[in-house]
Amino acid sequence: MSDVTTRRAKKAAQGPYGAVGKALGELDDRLGVAKGGRTFLDKVFPDHWSFMLGEIALYSFVVLLVTGVFLTLYYVPSQAIVTYRGSYLPLYGQHVTEAFASSVNLSFAVRAGLLMRQMHHWATDIFVGAIVVHMARVFFTGAFRRPRELNWTIGTTLLILAIVNGFLGYSLPDDLVSGTGIRIAYSIILSVPLVGTYLAFFLFGGNFPGTDIIPRFFILHVLIVPGIIITLVTVHMILLVRQKHTQFPGEGRTEKNVVGAPMFPVFMAKTTGFLFLVAGVIALLGAFAQINPIWQFGPYDASRISYAVQPDWYMGFLDGALRIFPAWSFHSFGYTIPLEVTIPAVIFPGLLFNVIMIWPAIERRFTKDYAEHNLLDRPSNRPKRTAAGVAVLAFVSMLFIASSTDVIANFFHVSLNTVLWAMRVLVLVSPFVAYPLTYRICKEMQGVRGAGKRKTANVVTRTAEGEYVAEPAPAYVDDVADDLEPTEVPRFIDESEAPAPESGVRIIER
Repeated sequence: MSDVTTRRAKKAAQGPYGAVGKALGELDDRLGVAKGGRTFLDKVFPDHWSFMLGEIALYSFVVLLVTGVFLTLYYVPSQAIVTYRGSYLPLYGQHVTEAFASSVNLSFAVRAGLLMRQMHHWATDIFVGAIVVHMARVFFTGAFRRPRELNWTIGTTLLILAIVNGFLGYSLPDDLVSGTGIRIAYSIILSVPLVGTYLAFFLFGGNFPGTDIIPRFFILHVLIVPGIIITLVTVHMILLVRQKHTQFPGEGRTEKNVVGAPMFPVFMAKTTGFLFLVAGVIALLGAFAQINPIWQFGPYDASRISYAVQPDWYMGFLDGALRIFPAWSFHSFGYTIPLEVTIPAVIFPGLLFNVIMIWPAIERRFTKDYAEHNLLDRPSNRPKRTAAGVAVLAFVSMLFIASSTDVIANFFHVSLNTVLWAMRVLVLVSPFVAYPLTYRICKEMQGVRGAGKRKTANVVTRTAEGEYVAEPAPAYVDDVADDLEPTEVPRFIDESEAPAPESGVRIIER
């Protein structure tokens, strides 16, 4: 047989895609992944900017993992006391813990160490912030409704874990600020009725500061909590693929289809670019925006505290609640319960996150809406839900501002006691102002259509003269009002007459 014939025979055996195609075919014969891969690549993603908020959280988490691996190679999780002999001269010769010494050396003696530390810190702030904003979008548009209640629960759990892991990582350098935070955490654990003392001793390995808390925080921070987060993110993505994406009402969009760009190649190219964009922004922040300069704070010393020191923003609401709550306590049966700590730091966050987690059930209980929803709401069409969400955000935001009572008092040259009382009033009053105001704005954005006076959303536009006017939205907009029963909620006036989507956009049935 000639060489040409041999080459042709080999090429025919390899198939139209060559050796690589043959190898992939052999792999698929054994694993059977081609069908699932095709399903995944054919997934359609609606094109709306708000759907990218979840991707910011995902990609900042990727940056967290990469930078965290780097930091783990140099950090020493030990509370053993050593004499600092590093390159930062103001600390030279001082007695510090190995955790603090390794963190300072990581910042000054390791190539790119400070960049990685700051990128890791910025990525944490962005990660938690993106989760909050993403969940706000899901809440205000009603994307948590059936059949996506489980994903809402997973998202709430991810937010809790992100806040907890952020605190754990923030505590590892064992500097003055993080040490103070650990001391507050110890007091919060102690305030838990009946079992608080035992929990604190078990976690810290004795009285504060103990000898085990930094190593235990380290294991939780780099292994256990990230493992749970990765598992939940994976489940979250699987459910997203399985249930398909929600979409805003519009041309050609119904409850039974998904209109958008396919995963490959359009969305894959877009999301890859977005990954590099998020990572690039975090890298720029790490390079040019200083955050958590532990060498300026110094090692932890219980007798010292600095002015104008607040935790990372995602812990601000808890810090604010602790600052403004009155100094109350309860004494009975030989026990003292410090209500000034238990209520704002244990009961309040427990109630807040539990209400958020079960909100789909709460709304379903009051609206009697048991239908499946794949089209999103306009927030103005759900004034009660929107007003409730804004009221909670106003309440938490005022608590966040209350975490800076000392800074506010110093800046405005007023008594700290005056600021405390002012914040107590504002925290309690703000939700009751935000709710009716938001409800009224939502009602103003609703119009009236048809002989039956059916409510619908308006579209706010600006005229050439600069005036803002509200005009009725197109007929295909998802037309929802709070006083309508689920069976009365109109969708398309005639779905068979729904306009077709733009050319090049794919439509798939659910």
